[in-house]
Amino acid sequence: MKLSRSKNNRGFAIIVAMIAVTVLSLLAGAFAYSMKIETRLASNSNNDEQMLWLGRAGVERARWILALEAQLPFSSKNQIWAGGPGVGPETNGPLAGISLNDFQVGEGTVSLKLIELESKLNINTADTPLIQQVLTTMGVDASFMSVVADSVQDWIDADDATRMAGAESDYYQGLNPPYYAKNAPIDDISELLLIKGVTLPIFKGGSATNDPGAAFQRHHLGFGSAPGQIPDYPFGLRDVFTPFSSGKVNLNTAEENVLSVLPGMNTLSLQSLLKYRAEFDSTMGGPPAPFMSVDNLAVAGVDSRAIPQLKNYCDVRGKTYEVHVTAKIGDYSREYIAILFRNDPNVDVFSFYWK
Repeated sequence: MKLSRSKNNRGFAIIVAMIAVTVLSLLAGAFAYSMKIETRLASNSNNDEQMLWLGRAGVERARWILALEAQLPFSSKNQIWAGGPGVGPETNGPLAGISLNDFQVGEGTVSLKLIELESKLNINTADTPLIQQVLTTMGVDASFMSVVADSVQDWIDADDATRMAGAESDYYQGLNPPYYAKNAPIDDISELLLIKGVTLPIFKGGSATNDPGAAFQRHHLGFGSAPGQIPDYPFGLRDVFTPFSSGKVNLNTAEENVLSVLPGMNTLSLQSLLKYRAEFDSTMGGPPAPFMSVDNLAVAGVDSRAIPQLKNYCDVRGKTYEVHVTAKIGDYSREYIAILFRNDPNVDVFSFYWK
């Protein structure tokens, strides 16, 4: 019996030892993992300042490129800022061979993407006819267009006077949660979602569904659809509007949806314009941009009677750019965004932030 008890004790001790070794191994592994995470966080923290300066370096490179291109009386997607091969003096000047991707800065690399904001309409300068033209092209029901157009203008203007179909703070204060009309220019295009009449489908396009928890859910007015039916729009307000630009659309860079909503632009003129632009090729000895002036629209087949009206909304040169800077150190990356204004010969930074 004693021998058996001794064996049982030894067996129990072995089990206890194995459990202890297992627990200690797990604790050691958890500690090592924790230290690895802490080391990574410390490394990332040490990189923060370097990443910031890489972001700023990217913005300065974008400013330099845009400043050198300021001598040209137009801007097009063939130019260096858009990732094109370059035109005119670019091919023999300081920008020759310049890349926007993965250029070395100190211990890291920087990549740039520039978006010309004159490729869209400026929501802060858009008048009622232009907003209504956009909504008409989208297919929004005519009986509700004035609600959106008037409410957008009430949101932007500095007074508290309510347009006939619009809304000021007294309307928004009756919502849950309540908020005030901004009565100032829009800074971010997503502000449209706070404005009376602007639903998620109108903002995003397609058949987007409203977010049940979003502030703009209560503004749904059932534009152009049967009760309970989700509207399906070919594009949204965010696709054609920007809060920053000179106020005129660049014929050389604007997308089809933007061109299609311009007052005076009918279907035949739009098709002629797009065909002319698609066939354009600067390598064949032609001009360095599809349109050197708004008057060139006649050459592209646009109805000549519409050109005087289109001159109020169009140009052939961009002045405002949204710059996306991707900074990388090893496998750690961060994206910065800046808004640049080209006021010849200077290029000024309006905003700079980490996404």
